[in-house]
Amino acid sequence: MIKEQYLTPAKFPIALFAFVFLGWTFDFYDLVLLGFVKEPVSRDLALTHTEETWMLGVALGTSGIGGIAAGYLADRIGKRSILATTVLLYSLGSLVAGLAPNATWFLCGRALVGLGVGGEWAIGHGILAEAVAPKFRGRAAAALQAGEPVGVALAAIAGYLLVPWLGWRTVMVASSATALLAFAMRRTMHLPDAPHEHRASWAELRRAKVGSRMARAWLLGVFKLGTYWTCYTWLPGFLVKEMHQSVGRSLTWMLTAQGGQFLGMIGFGLVSDRLGRRPAFFGFSLLTAAAIAPLAFAWPTLSAVPILFWTAMFLLGVGSGCTAGFGALLAELFPSEVRSTAMGTTYNLARSVQLAAPVLVGQAVIWGGLSGGLAVPMVLALATATWVWVLPETRGIELPSLRAQVAEPGAD
Repeated sequence: MIKEQYLTPAKFPIALFAFVFLGWTFDFYDLVLLGFVKEPVSRDLALTHTEETWMLGVALGTSGIGGIAAGYLADRIGKRSILATTVLLYSLGSLVAGLAPNATWFLCGRALVGLGVGGEWAIGHGILAEAVAPKFRGRAAAALQAGEPVGVALAAIAGYLLVPWLGWRTVMVASSATALLAFAMRRTMHLPDAPHEHRASWAELRRAKVGSRMARAWLLGVFKLGTYWTCYTWLPGFLVKEMHQSVGRSLTWMLTAQGGQFLGMIGFGLVSDRLGRRPAFFGFSLLTAAAIAPLAFAWPTLSAVPILFWTAMFLLGVGSGCTAGFGALLAELFPSEVRSTAMGTTYNLARSVQLAAPVLVGQAVIWGGLSGGLAVPMVLALATATWVWVLPETRGIELPSLRAQVAEPGAD
């Protein structure tokens, strides 16, 4: 096995980072765009309540399948080829959804979006983690994950401003232009594109505790991603319909939260490289819970004093920067021989569970209104802060390999 060559800050792989950053940004844009256009889509396609529920969750559900399949193929065939394929998939999904004549075709398009999104995340983060020095890995992964709030901000602008003007079909069809990134990746980038030489045996995987680590990291992902999706899948519509806010104010508040999340992700990278992965997850998750609490239980006060509401939304975004930790953490937990497979499976199965997020929050709103709905992500944030301590601390380690027999980092 060829020893990994880490790059100094002066030799940071800018071109590689730019491609995977853009891929992840538009990946997430395609995934969350539906949250901003679901009302006109439901009306034009005459969706039933059941079909609308599936419309919101099908891409999250298929992202798990995409993550497993693409991760496995990346380890067996090569990262560059599969990374380009995942971008093509989610671009094709947007095209199918935009041209869909009925609910069935629309759901098929969303399923393709999920397949592509699921595969792209693990491969991009794995490539970047292997290209930078250990002491900068947290910051590099956080900077890549910061494409998430950029994607949400673009989706908010498209949903609130462009859809009323151009229509949801035009916006979704235009989104498929991200397929051009795939061709650029294949033709201009010298990304790794060879399968790993060593095929891991089940005995080696057991000794490395890969299964145990995947299970624990998966539950951390369920809690953290659950915090995000139970909050953001319904908040855009809630601001307009239940809180009776204008489109302009709703867009401003959503962009405030995404600006906070962008800064939170960059801050998370710094904290995780300085203090460790576990303390960073703990602190940022507590901040998320603290920001949600007044939104859930003191809404009349916040509504009367807009600056307080803006502050709560901004802090919610900062705390949500916690998701920036998964790229580095998962890369450090799993050996190079199965890294893409393990990362893709762990993260995307956690994301696919969020298929239940709209149903869970909807039921909580029926039981307890706004307070009930927001209590769900608040509890999940507290669960994230607690559960992260069952994983080993991996800050600053060399990426593990089965053949190198790298020692276990920290208590496992």
